[in-house]
Amino acid sequence: MIKVLFVCMGNICRSPTAEGVFRTQVAVAGLAPHIQIDSVGTHDYHIGDAPDGRAQAAAAKRGYNLSRLRGRQVGPRDFIEFDYILAMDMENLSRLQDRCPSEHAHKLGLFLEYSKNFLEREVPDPYYGGASSFEKVLDMVEDAGQGLLEQIQKKLRDSR
Repeated sequence: MIKVLFVCMGNICRSPTAEGVFRTQVAVAGLAPHIQIDSVGTHDYHIGDAPDGRAQAAAAKRGYNLSRLRGRQVGPRDFIEFDYILAMDMENLSRLQDRCPSEHAHKLGLFLEYSKNFLEREVPDPYYGGASSFEKVLDMVEDAGQGLLEQIQKKLRDSR
């Protein structure tokens, strides 16, 4: 079982979008039994909250259902349990690095490192933007998700 954790600030926009998109990509690839997916925030602003309504609406237009997801904050066990801990931006990566035990630091990275079509390294926070901001996040997340899935598929093939 490979475990993937997506991280943003409040866990109501970018990271739940990444979780929902990647969950669908993994299911379409037939790998749901082999990959566990979750999302968290580095802050405690939205613990227990559903994803932002605008994120849910944008995702739903593309066939992704985020309605069952609920915000939670990253905790010490996450660094132990997850194989990939992928931040949406440098600020949240830095917060993760500050909290992560050194023996798990190799698990941390930026999600867009897996993108093939975007030069940016960070998924911008759409919270204060309009509908187009949420669409851009979806474009980036879909692309990086495919790249991540390809790497995990290779890892799974190599381990057989």
